Amino acid sequence: MINYFKKLKKDYRTRNPKLKSSAFELLKYIGPGLLVTVGFIDPGNWASNFAAGSEFGYALLWVVTLSTVMLIILQHNVAHLGIVTGLCLSEAANKYLPRAGSRFILWSAIGASISTSLAEILGGAIALQMLFDIPIKLGAVLVTIFVFIMMFSNSYKKIERYIIAFVSLIGLSFIYELFLVEIDWPVAIESWVKPSIPEGSMLIIMSVLGAVVMPHNLFLHSEVIQSRQWNLEDDKVIEKQLKYEFFDTFLSMVIGWAINSAMILLAAATFFREGMIVDDLGQAHSLLQPLLGNNAVVVFAIALLFAGISSSMTSGIAAGSIFAGMYDEPYNIKDIHSRTGVVISLGVALLIIFLISNPFMGLIISQAILSMQLPITVFLQVRLTSSEQVMGKYANKSFTKWMLYTIAGIVTILNILLLISFFVDFNFQ
Repeated sequence: MINYFKKLKKDYRTRNPKLKSSAFELLKYIGPGLLVTVGFIDPGNWASNFAAGSEFGYALLWVVTLSTVMLIILQHNVAHLGIVTGLCLSEAANKYLPRAGSRFILWSAIGASISTSLAEILGGAIALQMLFDIPIKLGAVLVTIFVFIMMFSNSYKKIERYIIAFVSLIGLSFIYELFLVEIDWPVAIESWVKPSIPEGSMLIIMSVLGAVVMPHNLFLHSEVIQSRQWNLEDDKVIEKQLKYEFFDTFLSMVIGWAINSAMILLAAATFFREGMIVDDLGQAHSLLQPLLGNNAVVVFAIALLFAGISSSMTSGIAAGSIFAGMYDEPYNIKDIHSRTGVVISLGVALLIIFLISNPFMGLIISQAILSMQLPITVFLQVRLTSSEQVMGKYANKSFTKWMLYTIAGIVTILNILLLISFFVDFNFQ
């Protein structure tokens, strides 16, 4: 009987080859985009979303939509670099830029990865404190050790599966939380597509945008998209991969949009309704307990822990890819250069956590560093993907190139304003 059904399935696929290529083969291309999604569903992103929802209700949901559209375009474009050239962003910079210029850009990207890892490890440590009352610094050590074990003892494929599982758990956690509150869906749907800038909201708007478009994710996507081991000599194969990559990127970014939106919806339906403004994750934890009960608090903390661990892994992979690219090598956790990049990112981040006395201030400083580096990475990407020397006939067309430069300019302006606002806030403290 089993053999009979196998034969039916085989005959059906034979009679419907298009279905086989579009429905069955498509599934094996899902994965790289989800790693990128994890990269921006990090503790810093959580803080921005909860601040947006608690202070302005549903009004800033449109920022999540805009930032997701920008992210889809940028990540789709940088994935093209990996597919067409077989090089990650770091390798391409090392190959096609003058050595001094490439070293400056790549070391600044390593610095951004360290800042990202700091926020991710710190977020995981805060979650452990919520769950088990473990001190922040000890929790940071435990999170870092666990991430090292995960990365050094597993192949990329196994790590990819773990991260997909983590993303699923985070998404399910927030879906569960939403069932516990009352959402004003008509207002939420309108806010997703109708821009509004409430008084005093500009800093939060820039924070949400900056927390979604992150420099290490651009390096990460150009690297992990190559894990499928494609034949770059065959144009038909390249065309096929470009098509399937867009589906992976689009689907993954939409999942990220849904999770980010859920955070704002949850904050709007709880904190904003009660007139409470959240300015750090610990406060969000304490405020959720009387509003939603103990179960919601536990789910929130577990989801934060998963987010901290999984985003630490993606940040480590990005750093390994950047450092290996300086030696014209792809990311390989068994290689000394890739391992060195991972150790630099996670190890230095852990050391910095021990040097700071205020975890919240550490998150602010890490975001400021990311703001300074992000425009450098975006303009590097656009230059490389617009070059016929690098991309051949797959170089960006004029419309695509100027659209990317426009996005790069918007990201640059917003992040400069965000950086200025941080310094202004510091001066008033």
